[in-house]
Order: sequence, then C-alpha cells, then structure tokens
Amino acid sequence: MAGVTLCEPTELYNLLNQSTKISRLAEPNYLCLLDARTKREYNESHLMTALRVKTNPLGKYLVPQSINLECVRYCVVYDGKTETVDAAFDMDYDLLEVDTELTPFDTGIDIRELRKKPSSEYNAKEGSAARCARIMQRLTRFPVMILRGGYERFTTSYHYLRTQKIFWMPQELEAFKTYPVEILPAKLYMGNYKQACDSQIQKDLKIKAHINICEEDGIFFLEDREKLLHIPIPDSLEADLFSHFINICHFIGKCLGLFSNIFPAPDLLYLSSQNAWNFVQKCKNNMRPNRAFVKQLSDWEQRFYITAITDISEPNY
Repeated sequence: MAGVTLCEPTELYNLLNQSTKISRLAEPNYLCLLDARTKREYNESHLMTALRVKTNPLGKYLVPQSINLECVRYCVVYDGKTETVDAAFDMDYDLLEVDTELTPFDTGIDIRELRKKPSSEYNAKEGSAARCARIMQRLTRFPVMILRGGYERFTTSYHYLRTQKIFWMPQELEAFKTYPVEILPAKLYMGNYKQACDSQIQKDLKIKAHINICEEDGIFFLEDREKLLHIPIPDSLEADLFSHFINICHFIGKCLGLFSNIFPAPDLLYLSSQNAWNFVQKCKNNMRPNRAFVKQLSDWEQRFYITAITDISEPNY
C-alpha cells in the first residue's frame, strides 16, 4: 500500500500545466485525477480531465476499470472541501465484506434507492476524497494525493480549470493549453514566450508585470517601464545574465511589493539556493538550465555569502 498524503491546490495546478512540446496530460500514465463527489456535483462542473469515481450500493468507492493505477505516476483525488486525510483511516469503512460478501438482498431495490437519493440530491460528505484515496492506494506505486480544500478551494483560485466536458480525445489532450507554472501562489509565475503573449492567460492570472529574457519583444506593457523588464539576450551558453541579476532581483522585489502578480522567467535567480532549486524543479519538473547559467547563479551566491554554499557539480545540477 502506497499511502495517502495531502496535495496543495498549487501542486495540482502545476501538475495540470506540465508540458514538453505538448501537454503532459496526453501521457496515459502521467496523471489520474479522480472526483469523489456525487454525480450531480460532477455533472454540474468538475476539474479538467477529472474522472468521477463510482460507488457500490453500500457507498464504497470502486476502482475505475479504465485506468491501470499501478502504472500511474500521480493520482489525485478531490471532493467538495476535505481538508485532512483523517477519514482515510476510518477502520469501519474498509471492511473486506463490503466488497466481497454482498448478498442478493444487499444489492436489491431498497439499498439502491437508499444510495440513489442522497447521491442525486445532496453533496458528497466531507472526507469522501480521503475514503476514496484509501481504496485507490492499494493499487498505486506512489502515495495517492488528496486535494486540500477540494473542488471549492481549488476553483476559487483557478476557476478557468473547471469544465463540464467528460470525454477527452488524445488529440484534445495534446492540444491542451497549458498555463505558466506557479512558483509563488498568485504572485510569481514561470512561463514561455507563447504564454506571455496569450491575452487570455494574462487575464486569467491577472498578470501585472513581465520579465522578458529573450531577443523578441513581447506584446504587453511595452510603454510602461514600471511593469516590463526586457533583457534582450540570446538563448546560448555565452549569454551574460550575471550583469543583469541585480536589476532582475530589484524588479521582482519591487513588483511583489507593489503588484499582486508577476510573470518572470529567471525565478531561480530570486530564489537561489539548493532548497529553492528543488522547489522550482518540483513546480516545473522538466526544467534543466544550462551549465553556464547555473555557474552564473553560483557566482551570484558567492558574491553575497563570500563563499559558495550550493554544490553545483554533477549530478546535483
């Protein structure tokens, strides 16, 4: 049994927005997002790509037959507003006979009607996600994650990631529009040039400033130096970022104090340490800065701390 753990809303947001050339949601074994709410709640609205988990006549969650949980890297379960994993340890819920010893009477019309009424008229009970996760973790290789605060808390911050769409074709998942990954919730994002030029993304994330580190001009804040820092350098090993570090840090610090959001690229610079590297890599798990940039970060660290603290040798970076 892999166990269960809590997942913060920003973690799920970043999982949904991982990409290479296409969205990672197109990978069959990447993310399994399970909705433990009632059918009525699910049909009303659910999170992108979420699959509703059905229950048996006694209300116990059933493993979806269409998914091989043993091969899934990330399995996330959510309900309406569960905040803890406590319900996953309800000993009276996980009795074996609930699965294997249902008699014909147990599956009769009386039991079905008892389950049908609350399922269609009421919301799922708090703790439903934890109970569902307990069933799923029997089959997974990695801990099943329970979304802290559930659907209600997640959609408060990320309303644009909810939908009524139930079936997703492979080509639709490949074309899924990913958002910039979130480094600091509602404050600091890391994206690419295409995302920085997408007006819908700017609106959804309420972006207030950009740091543009590429040779091309963006399309936002071009006339406002208070909201745009453009450093036109090539994407190459010879690019000198070190001389711009102090301006970048000053700009980010100023924007975090004056504005609610910012859209930078060199987040490792502002959060430069071993722990910060691990954190940023968790937000964007395929990020691999070139060796020249890592060396410049190390030089920047040494400038402030007199000595190098972070080991940048292989295979650490």
